Amino acid sequence: MKNKQKLALASAACLLAFPLVLSGCGWFGSDQSAAIDPPPGDVEEQMLQTSGNTLDTGVFAPVAEDGADKGAAVNGSDGGTTDSGAAANNAAAGSEKAASTGDSASTAARTTVFLQNDNGLLAPVALRLPESGKDGALKQSLEALVDGGAYSADLPDGFHGVLPQGTEVKSVTVDHNLAVAELGGKFGTYAPADERKLMEAITWTLTGQEGIKGVQLSIDGKKLNEMPLKGTPLDRPLTRSIGINLPSQGPVSMNFSAVTVYFSAASPGGVQYYVPVTRFVTPGQDTLKAAMNELIEGPDSENGLETVMTQETTLDSVEKGQNGVVTVSLNDDMFDDGSQVPAELLESVVLTVAQNSDDSLVQVRMNGKQTVTGTDNVDYGKPVSAPEYVNELPL
Repeated sequence: MKNKQKLALASAACLLAFPLVLSGCGWFGSDQSAAIDPPPGDVEEQMLQTSGNTLDTGVFAPVAEDGADKGAAVNGSDGGTTDSGAAANNAAAGSEKAASTGDSASTAARTTVFLQNDNGLLAPVALRLPESGKDGALKQSLEALVDGGAYSADLPDGFHGVLPQGTEVKSVTVDHNLAVAELGGKFGTYAPADERKLMEAITWTLTGQEGIKGVQLSIDGKKLNEMPLKGTPLDRPLTRSIGINLPSQGPVSMNFSAVTVYFSAASPGGVQYYVPVTRFVTPGQDTLKAAMNELIEGPDSENGLETVMTQETTLDSVEKGQNGVVTVSLNDDMFDDGSQVPAELLESVVLTVAQNSDDSLVQVRMNGKQTVTGTDNVDYGKPVSAPEYVNELPL
């Protein structure tokens, strides 16, 4: 128990220094790194043709202005609202992180794009881009994915776009929840091994915007029925059901379900951020329980992600209340004294639940206690939602 207490204190000290934490002080971090391998071909084909396994929940907020009223009511998953007090509790640390970036352009629009990190994983990054209206902002969001493109100087250290240099984003139009991305230039010069990653980055970037459920790709005015190099089929709109950052080893059979969970990682400067990873699970399970168990199991050791749970963490229950709030009850005797719980652990739970439950509000119980204070001083024992912007990283 003494060793656990020392570990808890050391981890809390690391996280209290956020976002200036040193890269060597991660929560059970791993120093190993390697690029993620593409999934097996049969698994890839099924995930492209299966809908509903990974919910397109719109966890990441649409383009918005910093000057918007932050005290307004927040929509709950049941169509109701929570008061401004609950809204203030929603990822308060996220607001502090935004203030720490030092960006004086407080009125600049922000949007979330999916960039590749140094370990080959896609992660959401909230960027400040010039104001251009909604249609222009959608186009800009894809332009930010171009390696060495117009917005390369605006990307945080350790991240880059996955679209090949010289790709031209001609337009992005929306029709009945379908975003049509018109591409050109050198788009077809990507490495064949990166084909699926390109599809994931485009799809998750555009479907994170309000009202967009699917994506269709076109090149030079012609609808793509398959990707240019490996011929990945595009016979139907792309949605988040294709998953993201799939494991290199697929399920033992084609009868599977998929959940997406959020692990933690650290930028080259030591700033913590969150990475979504799609996992295959046995079908027939409760989706949220399966997702929580995958989160507890932890990430693969070779992909640079960090474990957010301890080896002693167990899942007691996941309950969906009639008020739209999901209660996740965890047990871990490392925190049985009521000490602060690492914010990474709690934020990963919130993001994972929101991704797999249509943006439900979340409250956490730890060892039966109804007050669960994170190292960001937020009480996660009260209903919170996923942060409006995820991973606001300094340049």
